[in-house]
Amino acid sequence: MREILQNIGLAEIKRVLPSGEDIHLGDDFFIIDIRDASDQEFLRYPFRTDAFLAIFCEKGGFDLEINLMKYHIEDSSLTVCIPGNILKIEPAPGSDSILPGRFVAFAVSRRFISDLKFDFTRLFDSRLKFFYNPRIRLGRKELYFCSHYFHLIKEVIGSDIQGKNEALEPLVESLLYVLSGMIMSNPQRDGEGLRTPQTRLNMLFEKFMSLVSEFHTSERGMAFYSERLGLTPKYLSRLIKQVSGRSAPEWIDSFVIQEAKSMLKYTNDSIKEIVYKLNFVNASVFYKFFKAQTGMTPSAYRNG
Repeated sequence: MREILQNIGLAEIKRVLPSGEDIHLGDDFFIIDIRDASDQEFLRYPFRTDAFLAIFCEKGGFDLEINLMKYHIEDSSLTVCIPGNILKIEPAPGSDSILPGRFVAFAVSRRFISDLKFDFTRLFDSRLKFFYNPRIRLGRKELYFCSHYFHLIKEVIGSDIQGKNEALEPLVESLLYVLSGMIMSNPQRDGEGLRTPQTRLNMLFEKFMSLVSEFHTSERGMAFYSERLGLTPKYLSRLIKQVSGRSAPEWIDSFVIQEAKSMLKYTNDSIKEIVYKLNFVNASVFYKFFKAQTGMTPSAYRNG
């Protein structure tokens, strides 16, 4: 039987993640300590979330599939997943625990992030790099910073101090600056074709990527995105390539092919249904698109 992809929000993640201690701020922010989780069948199936999720591995390890690419989460590592990522946890062979070891899960909703005063131009290049490698290894000093920040945030949230919500925001902003610094200085972050964008283009790239993330299943043409951003299709594509090394149509295609692969792998939808859901004119156009992107037909990918 084919696995079913689940779409869940931050509140649902908080509910299903196994924890000995749940420190949260409503449904917008939480930090959870995870110790040798073994009883969460839910986590064995693929899911997509609209939250920012960071997994700090103190000890142990497991395989995590992100957008159909497998990564080994191990000691002294930090893995960051952005909204729209498809995740699937695979337990270590021979282990009874689905998450063997000690971890800290840190999740923030889009709404909470949007209210912060954090300068997100510092993270835009990092966001681009997450498409190539969402995991970084941490050195001794980086481990120290991560561990102390997470524990301090937990203590503030769990306290009875008046105004703790107001105190939390600058603390989270500070943590984001620390994480972005780690990401940018980590040698594993140097993905192929990446460029350091000019500040004035960072917001454009972020807006474009957010639009593509939201509308790629229904809008694949440049006219839609260029109109939303108030630019001509040709100019928008040139600016996006200047920022990322890839043109706007290439980014759109990458989102669409990822969605198609996920539907083929995680749903029982027929090819005809997938063609309809991805707004292709007909099956022939979809087949040509899929084979051009992957070198395989949709049927061969599904059966393989």
